[in-house]
Amino acid sequence: MTSSRSDRALVGIVGGSRSDFPILEAALAVLGELDVPAELRVVSAHRTPDHLFRYAEDAAGRGIRVVIAGAGGAAHLPGMLAAKTILPVIGVPIPTQHLGGMDSLLSIVQMPRGIPVATVAIGNALNAGLLAAQILALGDPALAERLAAWRSRQTQDVLDDPTNAGG
Repeated sequence: MTSSRSDRALVGIVGGSRSDFPILEAALAVLGELDVPAELRVVSAHRTPDHLFRYAEDAAGRGIRVVIAGAGGAAHLPGMLAAKTILPVIGVPIPTQHLGGMDSLLSIVQMPRGIPVATVAIGNALNAGLLAAQILALGDPALAERLAAWRSRQTQDVLDDPTNAGG
């Protein structure tokens, strides 16, 4: 799955299983809106650790500049990716059945010193996509303009809400 016409993804979005995709597709969608090429793949920290290591080690060479990793429960995927690459990694805690995603959140944010993982709110892959775009926009003025326009539309949608009529 790719969000843009380009063949070369700049953002790698990974989930531990396909069941994470409904959450992670929000990142793919917003990146597509911003015309940032992205890929969505299954990479499991526990079931396919060798695949995870290859993904992390090869990502930069394939053109990936930021990795978004969604994980639930023990949520080791973002941290293990961060341990194997110097690319920025953004963790998305996936909501879980019994603890609502608090287990995922705490697993992702409690990274040891020296292996950072940026973390967004539970289930908030949209913000992960926006953060990835903001990181990329530091070196891409056209993307920075698209981000500013996206934010302006968001602001205008709130101001145009019928509850704000009449000032």
